[in-house]
Amino acid sequence: MQGPPQFGSAFLLAQLGAHATQRFAERVADLGLTPPQTGLLRAIARRPGESQQVLAAELGTPPTRLVALVDGLEQQGLIERRRNPQDRRLYAVFLSDKGQETMAELAKAATAHENELMSALSTEERAVLRDLLARVAAGHDLRPGVHPGYRT
Repeated sequence: MQGPPQFGSAFLLAQLGAHATQRFAERVADLGLTPPQTGLLRAIARRPGESQQVLAAELGTPPTRLVALVDGLEQQGLIERRRNPQDRRLYAVFLSDKGQETMAELAKAATAHENELMSALSTEERAVLRDLLARVAAGHDLRPGVHPGYRT
């Protein structure tokens, strides 16, 4: 008698990735955000005052897509665009006070998300898994912190 079918690591990663993506989208929807918006907020928090062009390049997204994301975040009062004093053709992007508060809420949501997904693993196992996944990602030239969904 055969046991249950064995699935490869790639399949299990894809399955877990789809599940993680869906659960994260649900969590950030509670904050009125989409996953791409949260990624942009994180990029702005890391590099306040960068131009939209630099942020688009960092995230690997077309500039027109980034403008739409920036517009949405600005309408929600989470970011501010200011003219760059060195080059008035460019806008520098900053988190607003509300955006900084939202980042604190996002950090809590991300921690809860991580803990939920990794609940079957010990602290040590989580560290080992993270290191292994980072090596696999690096082997495929994936940039840490940049979701491939930004490319579309």
